[in-house]
Amino acid sequence: MVGDVLADVSVRLERPLAEDSDTPAAITLHPGGSAANLASWLATLGVETTLVGAVGDDRLGRIQEEELVRAGVRTRLAVLPRTDTGVVVALVGREGRRSLVTSRGAASGLDPAHLPADLFRAGRHLHLSGYVLLDASARPAGLAALALARQSRMTISVDPSSREPLRREGARVFRGWVRGAEVLLPNWDEGRELTGAAEPAAIASDLLRDHEEVVLTLGAAGALWVGPHGSVREPALPAAVVDTTGAGDAFAAGWLAGWLAGQAGAAPLHRALAAAALCVARPGPRPDYGR
Repeated sequence: MVGDVLADVSVRLERPLAEDSDTPAAITLHPGGSAANLASWLATLGVETTLVGAVGDDRLGRIQEEELVRAGVRTRLAVLPRTDTGVVVALVGREGRRSLVTSRGAASGLDPAHLPADLFRAGRHLHLSGYVLLDASARPAGLAALALARQSRMTISVDPSSREPLRREGARVFRGWVRGAEVLLPNWDEGRELTGAAEPAAIASDLLRDHEEVVLTLGAAGALWVGPHGSVREPALPAAVVDTTGAGDAFAAGWLAGWLAGQAGAAPLHRALAAAALCVARPGPRPDYGR
């Protein structure tokens, strides 16, 4: 797993945001970062996981590593001096949907030199968070990770991560970077940005030109898997939505846990939707592993 390790400040608004005034909210601090979230869910699901990322030489960075180790994740985190650990503020509306405001901090300092060569071996799997590629400073590390995985004959999955950074970078450029990765795991918004198509089946079909399998999350409408020999679409599982932060990471972890165990089609999709349902039913982006 290569990607971000951030601190999440969750701001759960009690009413619509009042511009130029005050809005009551419940504010909590959680460990976060897309790759760190996904790694925590994978470890909780019993998958041996090592996370490569960068944190600052500060208290927040130490807390992030402590939480990952507590979740069962093996960490290979670069600690960058005179740099703050990244922070993301999640503004969560009453219906559970969230918008993110991010200061990437040390995550932007991830460098190819931080990639441990011993982790890149045949028979292993690389999952790359798209945020690394969408950050110009960290991009060389993301491209180096992809190159090392390909040279080592590892399987690869990529999460495109976020619609607006994809729009700024350009779909053609991003698709060129990740072409050939066995699995792409976009959400509906990211899929539309990458292909220009609107319908889930059309999005998946377009992306299948570059990947062996595409797993498209559709929010409350569930998810779609498309592979070389068919497709499966499943509805979301019932859940009392509290906070959707991290739901995509939980979904990806559930799917990868099944896929890495040799499952195909509907089976890993069920695991993914179950993990997402657990995530949205509680505040914060991580599993509850006995705090």
